[in-house]
Amino acid sequence: MRSVVLRPPLEGEPRAGHPWQLPALAALDGDGLALDPHVTFLVGENGSGKSTLLEAIAVAAGMNPEGGSSNFAFATRESHSALGDGVRLVRGLRRPRTDFFLRAESLFTAATYLERLAPDGQGGPLDSYGGRSLHEQSHGESFLAVVLNRFGREGLYLLDEPEAALSAQNCLTLLRRMHELVGQGSQFVLATHSPLLLAYPGATIYELSEDGIERVAFDAAAPVQLTRAFLGAPERFLRDLFD
Repeated sequence: MRSVVLRPPLEGEPRAGHPWQLPALAALDGDGLALDPHVTFLVGENGSGKSTLLEAIAVAAGMNPEGGSSNFAFATRESHSALGDGVRLVRGLRRPRTDFFLRAESLFTAATYLERLAPDGQGGPLDSYGGRSLHEQSHGESFLAVVLNRFGREGLYLLDEPEAALSAQNCLTLLRRMHELVGQGSQFVLATHSPLLLAYPGATIYELSEDGIERVAFDAAAPVQLTRAFLGAPERFLRDLFD
C-alpha cells in the first residue's frame, strides 16, 4: 500500500461534521498521504484523528471496522465514521497475502466471534491464533497471541494503540515480531502514544494536530519529547501539575 487519498465528494454526498472537519484530512487531498513500505506511525493527541484515519484505511482495505481481517463478518454497533468510504488506497503491484486490523479496545468482541466459529474453544479457526481461546488468556496475552500466531509474511497489519493492551516489556516483544515480519515483506500502520514503539528503526512518523499532518523525526515526536522531559525531572513536572 503506497498511500491513502481522499476521493472527491460525490454529488450530494454530505461532508459536514465529524470526521470531515479534522485538520488532518487536508493532507489526504491531491497525492494523499504516503505510507512507508515497512512501518508507518500516526501520533497525536486524543481527538486528532489518528484512530479515525487508521479505521478508514482498514475499511478501504476491506477489513472489518471493529477489528479482524477481511474475512471477519461481525458487527456490534455501526459506530465507524464515513471516512472509510471517502478514501481510496493507492496500492502497489503486490497485494498482501493476509491482513488484520488489531484494535485493543475491541479484541474481546473479535475473540467472541472466533469462539463462535470454534464452539469447543479450540481447533478450527483458533489454530491460527495459537490453538487456544483468546478469552482464556489475559488481554495482553491474547493480543500477543494474535500478533505471534495469526500475523504472517507479506501481510498488511493495522494496529490501533497496541500499547493499551501491552506492558512495556511486551511492547518490545511486539517490536521484535514487527521486525521479523517486515523482513518477510509485511507492512504495518500503527496509531500509538508509545515512545517505545516509535523507536522502530527507519519508521515514518506522522504527527496529527490542529495544523494538519506533519512528518516528524523520532526525537521530535510529541510522545518522545514529553516522556523524556518527565523522566528527566518528574518532581518538577508533578509540582507544576499539582500546583
